[in-house]
Amino acid sequence: MSGHSKFANIKHKKEKNDAAKGKIFTIIGREIAVAVKEGGADPANNSRLRDVIAKAKANNMPNDTIDRGIKKAAGDANSVNYEHAVYEGYGPSGTAIIVETLTDNKNRTAANVRNAFTKGGGNVGTPGCVSYMFDEKGQILIDKEEYSADPDEFMMTVIDAGAEDFVDNEDSFEILTSPDMFSEVREKLEKLGVPMAEAEVKMIPQNYVSLTNEDDIKKINKIFDLLDAEDDVQNVFHNWDE
Repeated sequence: MSGHSKFANIKHKKEKNDAAKGKIFTIIGREIAVAVKEGGADPANNSRLRDVIAKAKANNMPNDTIDRGIKKAAGDANSVNYEHAVYEGYGPSGTAIIVETLTDNKNRTAANVRNAFTKGGGNVGTPGCVSYMFDEKGQILIDKEEYSADPDEFMMTVIDAGAEDFVDNEDSFEILTSPDMFSEVREKLEKLGVPMAEAEVKMIPQNYVSLTNEDDIKKINKIFDLLDAEDDVQNVFHNWDE
């Protein structure tokens, strides 16, 4: 994993304009709605909701917005029901892309995702066509500007907490967990007062693909821009070594 931290990209995303922030809040709002419907409105009894709240706070979502989202999901029996749908496909030069969505209309979402791939010179494949190239892991990123610690001591702390791996990057600490241990490790770090720039379960590539052709780079960015503009898209994972 060393040398492949996407931390710089995270910082860049957080510095984007208000429209991008609105998109992030929309994504998290849907995740809150799904978490409440599946496990109830009390974070103390709903680990998934606790994880989404932590993600919301890491993205500077106001507390009253979080509370409103929880109350709305708990109190509105007629609220929109979102379904998970995952699409896998290929970008330029065989790059692998996984798109996670939450949607109230799978036909619309499928068409829009397919369109994004096509316009960027890629194509959507069958389920499983690229996911075998990724590992599902909990990933926690900590900005060294926000948290200073002795790397060796901190590594022992996170391994004792149940983490699988610890990477000391130039600008961040990166912690990897199994999906099952993610909530427990995140909550232990939270109790220690460790500020997390990002914390969620992700699909992490086993290997990365370099793109040197300018046209390929333009095409893959076109795919990502179109997917980013799509409200139903929650996460995009890929193995392009940006």
